[in-house]
Amino acid sequence: MINLFNAQIDSLSLHRVGNKQKNEGVFLSEDPQPLNDETRGLLKEFFLKPFREKEENYFKLTHETDLEFNEIYQAAKAIFDEPASLQEHSKKITRYLYEQSNHPHIKNGEVFVAHFSNMVLDNQKIEAVGIFKSEIKQEFLQFQEKGAHLVMILEQGVNLNKLDKGCLIFNTLAEEGFKVLSVDSNRYDSKYWLENFLGVNVLADDNFYTKSYLKFCQNFAKDVVLPAEDKQQEVLFMNRAVNHFAKNDSFEESLFLNDVMENPELIPEFKHYKVEKGPKYSIEDVSTFPIANKAVSDSRKKIKNVINLDTHIQIRMDFINPESAERFVEKGWDEEKQMYYYLVYFNKEMKQ
Repeated sequence: MINLFNAQIDSLSLHRVGNKQKNEGVFLSEDPQPLNDETRGLLKEFFLKPFREKEENYFKLTHETDLEFNEIYQAAKAIFDEPASLQEHSKKITRYLYEQSNHPHIKNGEVFVAHFSNMVLDNQKIEAVGIFKSEIKQEFLQFQEKGAHLVMILEQGVNLNKLDKGCLIFNTLAEEGFKVLSVDSNRYDSKYWLENFLGVNVLADDNFYTKSYLKFCQNFAKDVVLPAEDKQQEVLFMNRAVNHFAKNDSFEESLFLNDVMENPELIPEFKHYKVEKGPKYSIEDVSTFPIANKAVSDSRKKIKNVINLDTHIQIRMDFINPESAERFVEKGWDEEKQMYYYLVYFNKEMKQ
């Protein structure tokens, strides 16, 4: 889990990169960017806000031949070894970004390379290298007094409320390619930032396995439980699955199946489905792993717990108290109306 509240920008380099295909060139600043308390605070919020609002999907730097050939890995490693070398290596990072800027849709922009301290990752203080790019310029008005008139001046600049592209490279798991977070608000070329520039793959950690396994369960519920039983049982299965993850620190597949699979006949179906679909989620050979609580919370928000009926009525199940849906909701068939029905028991209506 990441905490960026006390993070500090120790040093910052600023350059500009153009579109190589359009021969726009590169502008490299000779010296680091001076910062005062005001700019340091504004830029910290500009750089880090998207990472606080985004799910923690971690990557690692890679290379098809050898990790040592990854340019960003080499630069980050050198900066961690000697933070004073930030300016020198920020130029290399910017030149490398320029070499990847061959697509006609890639926009020019400013490149910020920062060294951070006092970040907290998995309850430990850690340093990080941040690489950020601004692309979209917004128009704004400046006003000047000229004689007896107040004059409007239309200018363009960077909106500090929206970061276009960025990554944080944390100084941990160095031998595996570091732990990396990335954001990209302008996905006009999805390969440009993650693949061509950073060269990353998904980091298969407890966060990744927790999310992947719950996503796999969600699709099993939709593809197998729903056709075999009904919508209510699909929702209840996911209720039990999420709650199993929420109340345990580690995952063990046999215990999970015994806990959540009320219909034993579906256990062989689950195992067959995992053999068939597991590779898609990178869990085909995974049966135990530590559970990431943050990932469970993130996944819970995405899982639908609503039964939508063709009569324009919704029945919402409670993920916190799933036993209520089993005790107080009954499904049946009305011969006279030739329609299914849900019978819901309650003592009183709750106030909103």
